[in-house]
Amino acid sequence: MQGAGLSSDERGMLEITRRFGEEIVAPVAAELDSRPDPADCFSWEIVERADAAGIRTATLTKEHGGVGIDSLTTAMVIEELGKFDLGVSVVLAQTLKIAQTLQAAATPDQRDRFLPDYAADPRGLLAIAITEPDRSSDYIIPYADGDYRTRAVPTDGGWVINGQKHFISNGNRARLYLLFAQTEPGKGLAEGSTCFLVEPSAPGFSIGRVHDKMGERLANNAELFFEDCFVPDENILGEVGKGFDVLARFFPASNAYAAASVLGVAQAAYSRALEWTRNRYQGGSYLLEKDSVAQVLSRMRMKIDAAQAYIHRAAWMSDNRQLGWDPKMGALPKVFASEVAWEVVTSTLELHGGYGYMRDTGVEKLVRDAAAFLHSDGANASLLLKAARFIRQDAPVPVRGHPDR
Repeated sequence: MQGAGLSSDERGMLEITRRFGEEIVAPVAAELDSRPDPADCFSWEIVERADAAGIRTATLTKEHGGVGIDSLTTAMVIEELGKFDLGVSVVLAQTLKIAQTLQAAATPDQRDRFLPDYAADPRGLLAIAITEPDRSSDYIIPYADGDYRTRAVPTDGGWVINGQKHFISNGNRARLYLLFAQTEPGKGLAEGSTCFLVEPSAPGFSIGRVHDKMGERLANNAELFFEDCFVPDENILGEVGKGFDVLARFFPASNAYAAASVLGVAQAAYSRALEWTRNRYQGGSYLLEKDSVAQVLSRMRMKIDAAQAYIHRAAWMSDNRQLGWDPKMGALPKVFASEVAWEVVTSTLELHGGYGYMRDTGVEKLVRDAAAFLHSDGANASLLLKAARFIRQDAPVPVRGHPDR
């Protein structure tokens, strides 16, 4: 399926991404992952080489300095990156999707102020700041009384923001942040929050610790602090009190992109499992010749292909919502892909036997990486409840008394 119906520019971007992964990411990923300080696992050289290859700015239109790839091609690029390292895929996936959002949601003035500098900076990364220490899944399945602890209060010419975010991908590396803060007290975060464009130089904005993660270590996640941080009115993205509209209208492919990142890990694990079983001779035959092993590999391939088809459909539909976009596709592809990835990496671990437990085979890194997306970009349990809300809306329970009464 990959490459079908794509333009020559889009097919070229996939080939460029594959070569970038093989030549730039693969040789250094294991060493970077092993560094004890989580901040040191990040590589500016990888980002700069991604810029030189045109990957970092690929979702920008040609007018803004990119090649204007669509959401389906973006998902394919993100999956390709994930085959070589999940963290690198996340660093660039966050940037690619936020660049898409800025082009679509920003005012002409905001585009003129932010996009040229982003496009020209070979280290230009982007971040979105939603999650808070005690407000994580609340934005996925918002409830009436739940609001952001990060508050924005109007002042002359802008807003004063106080609060904290954490687990923010690219949090210590971005040149621009999409920050969600509560602007209407007494309302839930879905009705009373606003999205602000915040630069690292904003007074009162500081970066806290880089989280020490089990896997996905080549991406830095960090704390953000806002202490009387001033943001001007002209840096509001969308409308005051309608921050969630930005997510609903301009982030439809976000879930598909997260799914693509972790599916890349599953692809890498499957490749290792296939190579191992083709060459491991045990019990009088190569492992691949044993029917029980071949069945495991078949199941892996089947589920990977199914997850990829789901992701591709969700990504394509996000650009063609007038043809019947289903909002459940904004929740379920990542759940399915992460569950598939977890099954594939643990099966790969089992097929390697004791060797899989050794770091030098690379399997344990894939296990650690895959574990991240059972929770990242929305915990799976929360995303299932999000999808369930749409199911209940489509098929409401009849309004009547108890059926036995």
